[in-house]
Amino acid sequence: MTNEPGDGIELEYGLDEKPPMAKSILLGLQHVAVMIVPATAVAYIVAGNVGLSSADTAYIVQMVLLFSGLATVIQAYTIGPVGAKLPIVMGSSFTFVGAATTIGIEFGMAAVFGAILVTGFVVEGVIGWQFKRIKPFFPPLVTGLVVVIIGLYLIPTGMDYAAGGSAAQEAGEFGAVHHIGLAALVLAIAVGLNMLTRGVTRLLSILAAIVVGYAAALALDFVYGFGLVDFSSVRGADPVAFPSPMHFGLEFEPIAILVFAFLFLVSAMETVGDMSGVTAAEGRNPDDREFRGALFNDGSLSSLGSIFGTFPVTSFSQNVGIISFTGVMSRHVVGISGVILAILGLSPVIGGFVTTIPSAVFGGAVLLMVGMVAASGFRLIVLHTELNRRNMVIVAVSLGLGLGIATTPEAISGLPNAAQTFFGEPVILTALSALILNTIVPGEQSPLFDAEDAAPVDDKPNPAPGPSDD
Repeated sequence: MTNEPGDGIELEYGLDEKPPMAKSILLGLQHVAVMIVPATAVAYIVAGNVGLSSADTAYIVQMVLLFSGLATVIQAYTIGPVGAKLPIVMGSSFTFVGAATTIGIEFGMAAVFGAILVTGFVVEGVIGWQFKRIKPFFPPLVTGLVVVIIGLYLIPTGMDYAAGGSAAQEAGEFGAVHHIGLAALVLAIAVGLNMLTRGVTRLLSILAAIVVGYAAALALDFVYGFGLVDFSSVRGADPVAFPSPMHFGLEFEPIAILVFAFLFLVSAMETVGDMSGVTAAEGRNPDDREFRGALFNDGSLSSLGSIFGTFPVTSFSQNVGIISFTGVMSRHVVGISGVILAILGLSPVIGGFVTTIPSAVFGGAVLLMVGMVAASGFRLIVLHTELNRRNMVIVAVSLGLGLGIATTPEAISGLPNAAQTFFGEPVILTALSALILNTIVPGEQSPLFDAEDAAPVDDKPNPAPGPSDD
């Protein structure tokens, strides 16, 4: 499939096209390989901070994989109004790590999962239900800026992984040559295969780079004994394990519910931005049904998963970059990714083996992916937005605030804790800034003003109309 010039990127496989099964499985594995480490890292971090047992930690990891897979499959194929029929990979977000840790320590994990149960259905359900009414407030300028900030503020995370991650920090090896070398190797192979080859090698460039990086890490362990690949998560794991409802119980604390309600607003904005990043490959914004279905999927699967002991599932930004990077937009490929994730969630041995991928190997791929996410956001803005004075100011303010809080979170340390939680999120600060400015300042994309009202705000009339906002 090839788009019309200027509408989107050149796609190898369009939204409803099905690559051959063997190729689809490999492409699906590529999506899994890119997201599985950060998705399960959420469980490890929270469980470690709260002080859960190794058995409970392993169980949460298993549930994260299972419900990420189920949510991904539903996103690709839908069940009634739930799902968008878009190639969006779902997983646990770092957005919820701080709140889950704090509430878990203060009130217990039952309060964490009780808050998720309530706010997932209510917050994202209401947003999805009424999105047709609020859609005018989220034009390409706003959603594009959300995509941009998602990519930009994840870059430090990619660099952290490339330098060896938390394990390297604890061992005093953060930024060691062998970590940076592995990340550079993965990055170079992925870029080289994508830019200099054609066919299946280009489509599977990221997966090939991760495989080569993993092999190199094993070789370094064998020769120098670095201990880059840790198989402890595989030893003694059961081959098959099934979910048990109410594993941690459910409690409903008002403060916990309020905090997670704020964070689900962030999650909804991230999903809106990620959806826009995906459909930007076709040179368009998502339609009302797609927005509604994706948000319903976020909320309902997050709430359902909380009963079994998993953290909220939302769209995974790294995988948005894979679509732009490879030109494979097929939702059937992502559906296969979901099946693979669900299988991993039912088999702790397989899931444990996959999570042995060293942080540095993963970091090389993440740096590339989050950069592509940011680039797709810029592309969405440029395609559908005239960069006049008004819109340039909105871009400047929104990205300035978002990146400012991402790099200097202590700047708002004097605010109440609830305000720090809310305004300390780069995505929500960027989105709110863009939303408010775009709404109140006259302009073509403002929901309160028409094109004639917008004219006085521009530096000069646009000699040729830009792409439609529709």
